[in-house]
Amino acid sequence: MTTRAWTWTYEGYDPGAERLREALCTLGNGYFGTRGAASETSEGPAHYPGTYAAGVYNRLISTVAGRQVENEDMVNLPNWLPLRYRVRPEGAAPGPWLSPDGPHLLTHRQSLDLRHGTLTRWSVYEDDAGRRLRVEQCRLVHMGEPHLAAQRTSFTAEGWAGTVEVESGLDGDVRNAGVERYGDLANRHLTHLRTGAERDDTVVWLRCRTVNSDIRIALAARTRVTDRPAHPPHARLTVGQAVQTLTIPVGRDETVAVDKTVALYTSRDPAISGPQTTAVQEVRRAADFPRLLASHHRAWERIWREAALDVPGEAGRILRLHLFHVLQTLSPHTAGLDVGVPARGLHGEAYRGHVFWDELFVLPFLNLHFPEVSRSLLGYRHRRLPAAIHAARSVGRRGAMYPWQSGSDGREETQELHLNPRSGRWLPDHSRLQHHVGSAVAYNVWQYCQASGDTEFLHTDGAETLLQIARFWASSAVWDPALERYRIRGVVGPDEYHDGYPDATVPGLDDNAYTNVTAAWVLTRALELCRTLPLSHRHQLFDRIRLAPSEQDGWDDIAHRLHVPYHAGVISQFAGYGDLAELDWEGYRKRYGDIRRLDRILEAEGDTANRYQASKQADVLMLGYLFSPRELAGLFRQLGHSLDDDSWRATVDYYLARTSHGSTLSSLVHAWVLARVRREDAWAFAEEALAGDVADVQGGTTAEGIHLGAMAGTLDFVQRGLTGLETRDNALWLDPAPLPQLSKFGVGIRYRSHWDVDLRIRAQRVRIAVPDGTDGPVRVVLDGVESVIAPGTTRRLELPGV
Repeated sequence: MTTRAWTWTYEGYDPGAERLREALCTLGNGYFGTRGAASETSEGPAHYPGTYAAGVYNRLISTVAGRQVENEDMVNLPNWLPLRYRVRPEGAAPGPWLSPDGPHLLTHRQSLDLRHGTLTRWSVYEDDAGRRLRVEQCRLVHMGEPHLAAQRTSFTAEGWAGTVEVESGLDGDVRNAGVERYGDLANRHLTHLRTGAERDDTVVWLRCRTVNSDIRIALAARTRVTDRPAHPPHARLTVGQAVQTLTIPVGRDETVAVDKTVALYTSRDPAISGPQTTAVQEVRRAADFPRLLASHHRAWERIWREAALDVPGEAGRILRLHLFHVLQTLSPHTAGLDVGVPARGLHGEAYRGHVFWDELFVLPFLNLHFPEVSRSLLGYRHRRLPAAIHAARSVGRRGAMYPWQSGSDGREETQELHLNPRSGRWLPDHSRLQHHVGSAVAYNVWQYCQASGDTEFLHTDGAETLLQIARFWASSAVWDPALERYRIRGVVGPDEYHDGYPDATVPGLDDNAYTNVTAAWVLTRALELCRTLPLSHRHQLFDRIRLAPSEQDGWDDIAHRLHVPYHAGVISQFAGYGDLAELDWEGYRKRYGDIRRLDRILEAEGDTANRYQASKQADVLMLGYLFSPRELAGLFRQLGHSLDDDSWRATVDYYLARTSHGSTLSSLVHAWVLARVRREDAWAFAEEALAGDVADVQGGTTAEGIHLGAMAGTLDFVQRGLTGLETRDNALWLDPAPLPQLSKFGVGIRYRSHWDVDLRIRAQRVRIAVPDGTDGPVRVVLDGVESVIAPGTTRRLELPGV
């Protein structure tokens, strides 16, 4: 692989790496995404074509380990990529269909252009007689026209003349088969496939629907030769495939090009007469490829201007790739959709396309660039508030209990069983007890409103969401007279390795520190909101959700008296964590090398991670990710504890030695926390977070879909982590902690009504430029000193000692 500032290029063809490259070369526009699979070949060991439309889910029932289980998946839609070709030299029989997997491939290269949002592939084939065909294909998923995709394939006959035969198709014979460990699960999500042709076979279409969610899907394709006469296309239709065949004359050393344009619609789309009719109309009137490419480039230019990030060197190149994939999944088009944050993007089928807490790592970046997208993603949560309230009632609680995994309608989508690939056993899955996802939703509501100044959302949908989450935490807290504290029992923390106590018959842990502290924060923010809501909104909302003053008094008591366990002078991950056995870390590393998924190793040995002081990922240390040192110390003080620099450093060191980093999010959080605690150790974790997907450090998981939260988190690591940027009290608060390896960078942010505020850190200085035309001055607080920066001016501020 070679990289330049704006391109990622893979030299040669490597079947073993192809699925990873397909994920990293995915193209998307926030409405749908298509993996960077070869157009010449269909699904096979080396390839997995996948197209996913945001929010298109379907449920199927499978029989696993003698039990029927229901899973909802983001659906792999019909494949629009197929375009295969073969040559017929003059006086010779047609040759074989050519593909990178065949014996005739001489050279191969593919390059992802981040600036322009295109994937280009170059191949050279040679037949037994030494005749060569040079093929270049440029592909796009249009960022300006969200329902369109296109590819131009150019053929050059090197030293021979004859014809090139092309078959271009739409393939509905697809399954969800991109994750090997899901192999025992039902995977046929599409039914009622039909195909047809329009206008002398110049346009073909395919329609289908999902099996249970009954979403209608249609694709239409137009394939034509550019700038030369050719035989009219001929359509071949089957139930599940629509194929256009074109025969194109080509002279010696001439180049001919074939353009394929595709439109994709579903019945979820507004303002259409029907998916099939609209797809056919859209593809008929679509511009030719050069004009589509030009308008696509312009759309990406606008996107990049709004997401400015300037980091030099290799780190900057990787960050640009991460930003590219975040923007392909969550673009301005997302603001018009009823969708959440799919943890693996629109890039693959891992986690079944579900929405987890990963928005906790994504929205803080979007808030300062695309606040309209953040608001839409929070709207997804608010529209599913009734489902969260129902879920809380079903377990005897009040308020809103958001699911750990969410999909189409907001019910709990977490599987009841999961497969350990090491042992081959299906095991109970208790991760649905990660109720801290509710705190993540509340945190995002508050952070979005602080960054955007969107008081209308804060006083309506945001307030209702946050107050119902606070109500859930209050109803979950149980008074313990022996401790004289409130306790929250039976949960699972972010760690995920620990889902119960050793030998316990009931799952869940008591007083997970992260859960309890964030619950106290939610209750505090809810009370603050109750005090500051305008009277008209307050009366209306309180009447609707029946919130009485006495209930608020109870919240205040709980927010000050939730139990935070300690042991050995450090914060306990949960009550009893210090009583667990120590793990032989060195021994397991010697035996297995990579022990990121230590839980699977232990289970395969007949043991369990529940017995050990061993964590999959940051848990207690997540508190240092969410809250600035000032705010975290204030929270602990509110709960009756003193958290000074020494005690926090001791806690960081304690868990750093006991974490296997089995999640891509773990290295990100540790880099963030260590940047302020042990700066000399932070860069190693930052490097791993940057390399997480490009180097596939988790050992094959990236091929199943990129890790969107980790990618967005690395962007926010620069934007907020290294700058210490907080948006509160109508000001930008800065507390920079640049690393030696990342001491020179710049970010452009959109803060409330202020567009394109440029923040740069250089050589112990902060430079802030507020563009002319901005609505009023920007207040900045650095090291306790406030500066007011007027529109059209630049201010340079000295960093405090670092």
